[in-house]
Amino acid sequence: MNSIIPVICAQDIMSLVRALPGSAAQGLIWGIMAIGVFITYKILNFADLTVDGTMGTGGAVTVMLILAGYEPVVAVAMALIAGMLAGLITGILHTVLGIPDILAGILTQISLYSINLNIAQGRANQAVSVDAYRLIVSGRDITATVATVLIIIVVIIAILYWFFGTELGFTIRSTGGNENMSRAQGISTASAKVIALVISNGLVGFAGGLLAQYQGNFDVNMGRGAIVIGLASVIIGEVIGEAILGKHLNFCGRLAFVAIGSIIYYVVIQFVLWLGLPTIDMKLFSAIVVAIFLAVPYLKAKHKNSYRRAAKNTKM
Repeated sequence: MNSIIPVICAQDIMSLVRALPGSAAQGLIWGIMAIGVFITYKILNFADLTVDGTMGTGGAVTVMLILAGYEPVVAVAMALIAGMLAGLITGILHTVLGIPDILAGILTQISLYSINLNIAQGRANQAVSVDAYRLIVSGRDITATVATVLIIIVVIIAILYWFFGTELGFTIRSTGGNENMSRAQGISTASAKVIALVISNGLVGFAGGLLAQYQGNFDVNMGRGAIVIGLASVIIGEVIGEAILGKHLNFCGRLAFVAIGSIIYYVVIQFVLWLGLPTIDMKLFSAIVVAIFLAVPYLKAKHKNSYRRAAKNTKM
């Protein structure tokens, strides 16, 4: 602890403060992706690794369509559709061909790497100028970006809250909760899985399109590690949401806290960069953050159970 304090004091605190709005803007964009991860990971109980490829697909489709003369709004709409198609492929591999969920996601993810390069005409990086096009979001105008993405997230949460309250939405939630029981009740669990994967990856592709506009370019590796960031956002948001609202945390609140978790994740990453730690260790640090927050609910439950057992033994 004594060695950390001098390091912090030696840094320019204002540089960290100036970087926070950008971290918040980027965190909100990744928050859309994290909401997509929430659908598969938490609702469907499906370990979908497709997102690492889908993020790049959304970025590639968006940038190439903008360069071809299409409006940025149309470009991100097509990115959403491209992401949905990626989710559909994973769903078919899993439900029709019987490939395990993790392997189905990996196969689609690997395929998307080549597909993304083909979309980008064989180039690993394609730039789109903020001066030449009226982009939806841009790193040059952080305030407008934050406001725009906030509105988009509110709309997405409202739509998802409505959808998962419908009969079709309940079938997806039921499939994730207890697949065997759902199948016994006559629910087509295969269809439910495919629909959830389509929605999830559609959101991820949409987020990739926004991220490409914000960065001003598409990079073939822009989605690498997306699943780690998504899981971190979901777990951080869930832990904080339950700590603040407890039993009052409803479905809508969980979705909102996923986006908040993404912002916190990027603020923490920015703090680490501000400390001057090596950037080559960012992936390692990200994995450590996810592991810590994944362990928190388990350790918390374990602590409660041990406390209850101790209280019971005392009474006896």
